[in-house]
Amino acid sequence: MKAYDGMYIGGAWRPAAGQDVIEVVNPVDEQVIGAVPAGTAEDVDAAVRAARDALPGWAATPPAERAARLAALRDGLVARADEIAETVTAELGSPLKFSQAVHAAVPIAVAGSYAELAATYSFEEKTGNSVVHHEPIGVVAAITPWNYPLHQIVAKVAPALAAGCTIVVKPAEDTPLVARLFAEAVHEAGVPAGVFNLVTGLGPVAGQALAEHPGVDLVSFTGSTAVGRRIAAIAAGQIKKVALELGGKSANVILPTADLAKAVNVGVANVMSNSGQTCSAWTRMLVHRDRYDEAVELAATAAAKYGDRIGPVVNAKQRDRVRGYIEKGVAEGARLVAGGPEAPRETGFFVSPTVFADVTEDMTIAQEEIFGPVLSILKYEDEEDALRIANGTVYGLAGAVWAGDETEAVAFARRMDTGQVDINGGRFNPLAPFGGYKQSGVGRELGVHGLAEYLQTKSLQF
Repeated sequence: MKAYDGMYIGGAWRPAAGQDVIEVVNPVDEQVIGAVPAGTAEDVDAAVRAARDALPGWAATPPAERAARLAALRDGLVARADEIAETVTAELGSPLKFSQAVHAAVPIAVAGSYAELAATYSFEEKTGNSVVHHEPIGVVAAITPWNYPLHQIVAKVAPALAAGCTIVVKPAEDTPLVARLFAEAVHEAGVPAGVFNLVTGLGPVAGQALAEHPGVDLVSFTGSTAVGRRIAAIAAGQIKKVALELGGKSANVILPTADLAKAVNVGVANVMSNSGQTCSAWTRMLVHRDRYDEAVELAATAAAKYGDRIGPVVNAKQRDRVRGYIEKGVAEGARLVAGGPEAPRETGFFVSPTVFADVTEDMTIAQEEIFGPVLSILKYEDEEDALRIANGTVYGLAGAVWAGDETEAVAFARRMDTGQVDINGGRFNPLAPFGGYKQSGVGRELGVHGLAEYLQTKSLQF
């Protein structure tokens, strides 16, 4: 077991203010694999003060030097790629190949993209008789989730550092070990003391203290919509900016002209990826009535192949939550065609890959985010009906459209109330803005739009 007794504050590891610890449990075998300090408001205050002290110097650092530190950070992550993948597999339960391909590789790509952007972005522009300066917003509080533990840290830290901000990160308590590896890479990259700080702890204690600290200028949070509302309310009391990446209930719309087999198979794979613990997962599959039965059969066959290929969900609470949704689906009249609420293994936080047919848009499983390997298949009458169903939730994070003609798919996608849409299986782009409409959040991450979240503007008139 790895036991840690410090926080990374002001460029060094220092003892935590309290004695309490958080045990980290492997979701596969339910064994304790590590422990980190349970940070307190005192730890948070020390970290924010360190970030405030470091802010003037880092904000004044030339963008080329900030880019160099980010490039060094990327190189440090590359050097640790195997250890990162193994750590995420141990604390999240993700299969090792997926951890290597996604949990380690994607953060490396994102860090590299901001190293390039910091060196090329124009932090000053002219408009008429004015010069507009893009300046760092200040001290950032980053509160990150457990489902993509390193990616979500990098997606906040990299643009913040590129912008000239300083930052305090509070990682999710279920997956804090990879955050410590990241802190080591930051230190070795030569990032000045206090520019990056790490405080581990529980959300209601350390997370809340960080969100409400008067020394914080921006709170960047990724997690549930319910917690996002609380953070927004806290920030509103101080007129503090927030960037919120929240829940989703994304629609995978398969138009009648689509390659049905490909659309269904890719759609099932999307939902099962990361054991369904992806906010942008296409958890609602919308199929025309004439092809519905065929799609259901294809989805059931595809889901059955994932029984031994996906890992567990993160903890017992999440396992029970997902199984509760499956039971709710059955109780409300949906038809199970794959999986179910029964435990597939005696040990570990596993949930069976599950597919529901005969789902109606008013059912709980069609409206609420489940965050597990559960797919709902809904029937539509025509294109307008499909659009109404796709837009018929409080969320608007992601989605997909499939059609035989790309122009047809794009025309439909443009009418979807969502932040990003994949056309005929389009690949993830780490340079494209990621974020949602409606209750899926406020603001964007990744690329130049992600950088903009950490900047404010000042105009000088001549």
